[in-house]
Amino acid sequence: MATLTYLKDVVTLQLDLQKCNGCMMCITVCPHEVFQLKDKKAFIQNKDQCMECGACEKNCPESAINVKSGVGCAAAVINGLLKGTAPNCDCSNTKGDCC
Repeated sequence: MATLTYLKDVVTLQLDLQKCNGCMMCITVCPHEVFQLKDKKAFIQNKDQCMECGACEKNCPESAINVKSGVGCAAAVINGLLKGTAPNCDCSNTKGDCC
């Protein structure tokens, strides 16, 4: 899979290794292969690949993952499809309809 980087250093994704049980659900559901398994625990291999869709958080049985889904590029893509416009990941607007 090609590496997709959205916005550098702005992703809200967090992983609590103390809670992780190594079930690999985050690896299974992540569409951008953000997670890998290392020493029987998940780890974030490239945080900037995360599109903040929230699939990992929703499927983590131990609540070890936190991400603000509905912000960033995932929201821009969905909003673009709903509005019939091009996706816009620029959060500098003052209307508050992006992030």
